[in-house]
Amino acid sequence: METLSFRVFNEHAERYDRWYRENPLIFECEAKAIRSLNLAGRGLSIGVGTGVLDSQAPVEIGIDPSINMLKFASKRGVEPVQAVAETLPFRSEVFDFVLMTATLPFLDSPKEAVLEAWRVLHRGGFLAVCIIPRDSGWGREYVRKAKGGHLFYSHAHFYTLAEVKDLLENCSFKVMEVKATLSYTPSEKPRLEEPSTDPTGRSFVCIKAVKISSA
Repeated sequence: METLSFRVFNEHAERYDRWYRENPLIFECEAKAIRSLNLAGRGLSIGVGTGVLDSQAPVEIGIDPSINMLKFASKRGVEPVQAVAETLPFRSEVFDFVLMTATLPFLDSPKEAVLEAWRVLHRGGFLAVCIIPRDSGWGREYVRKAKGGHLFYSHAHFYTLAEVKDLLENCSFKVMEVKATLSYTPSEKPRLEEPSTDPTGRSFVCIKAVKISSA
């Protein structure tokens, strides 16, 4: 994670967490998408943040460089470890799944982080990456806010679904399924949705990929 973005998240952890409490329908849509991935076994969250979303999966350990974010995650039952995505402090092949929710945009080296996820996964383990696609309704709004100096988004580099799929495949993962939600834009009234396998026109997209050959 970039040093400046790390400082911002560390200083404003409560503000970040509060957004989900103030937007319960959006939270529940995203939580449903994560739960629908049916992740099981020993799980690691990379960039766990406050754990507000990643705790919707059976995550055992969460890493994040922000100690203040980790304090929130700990209260949600996640074992906190202060670390960065590109250098995980774990042995190889010790997790059944790895979850990265809204983490990629804030990393210095997304490829290194994905390769580290590959390393710590058992053979046949799953990596789930949830993103706000750059070309989605919410993604375009976040990019606009980033250009205006938004506290969080100005430090982000958003990706398209195609770019993330290519990244995973280039790091020896095979995409197995996609679950998506938020078919409405930020200017529309939020509504509760069931996750869809069709990401078209949806702004919160989770990609589940399986570890295959040697990275």
